[in-house]
Amino acid sequence: MTTQQDKARLFHELHSPGTPLVLANVWDAASARLVAAAGAPAIATASASVSWSLGAQDGGGLDRDRALARTALIARSVDLPVTADLESGFADTPAGVGETITELLATGAVGVNLEDGLHGGPHALRPVDEAAERIAAARAAADRAGVPLFLNARTDVFLLGIGEPAGRLDEAVSRARAFVEAGASGIFVPGVVDAPTVAALVEALPVPLNVLAWPGAPTVPQLAELGVARVSLGPGPAKVAYAAVKRAAEEVYATGTYEALAGGLDYFELNGLFES
Repeated sequence: MTTQQDKARLFHELHSPGTPLVLANVWDAASARLVAAAGAPAIATASASVSWSLGAQDGGGLDRDRALARTALIARSVDLPVTADLESGFADTPAGVGETITELLATGAVGVNLEDGLHGGPHALRPVDEAAERIAAARAAADRAGVPLFLNARTDVFLLGIGEPAGRLDEAVSRARAFVEAGASGIFVPGVVDAPTVAALVEALPVPLNVLAWPGAPTVPQLAELGVARVSLGPGPAKVAYAAVKRAAEEVYATGTYEALAGGLDYFELNGLFES
């Protein structure tokens, strides 16, 4: 792959229902190179993981400049398609979302997640027309740049528990279809992994479906059988990494011992990730 357009086209091709793209989300250069070395065909950031690593709260605590600077670092660190989780676009207006996408593409990334939730207040979703307008602005910016951006539109109907449970599937599908009409390449519905709902989403949507996986969720092969095209681990890998730091620190300060450090990666393996 020699061009951003090549990487973008490949990233689109990797979204195949029944043969899902699996993304172990990263937050820095080291995690990106470790995931790439494990055989990943593409690299994805998770907004929570990036935010925590930069000393900010997820869900509106991080600013656009730092998020994009981290995306650029990750994109330079791997020769793979990179997609960035940019929350709701780091902008108050659709035009601002378009500016964010223009700057994102300048980092070399070829994909983006944009969500429909509101930050800084009660758990709520943007009005669907407003959210779709932001998707349309993102698509227009990518078109102007000449990059076939994979725009993964996320709806948090299930994640935030919006409305009565019986109506969530219809609400998620309705919002997702509006986002597809506005230019979304795929739909991300975190918070749901039960087989009947996932199968219904796959059936109802004309674009690839992305689900968020966690311990106890169906396996990748099981999700593949349901027609899922993308499986993300979200902030899961970062939570595991930070849990290891917490265990090691609590042990040494409580008992003066170091057993929690067992099983860590070798210094030379990590240092070798950045061998020039």
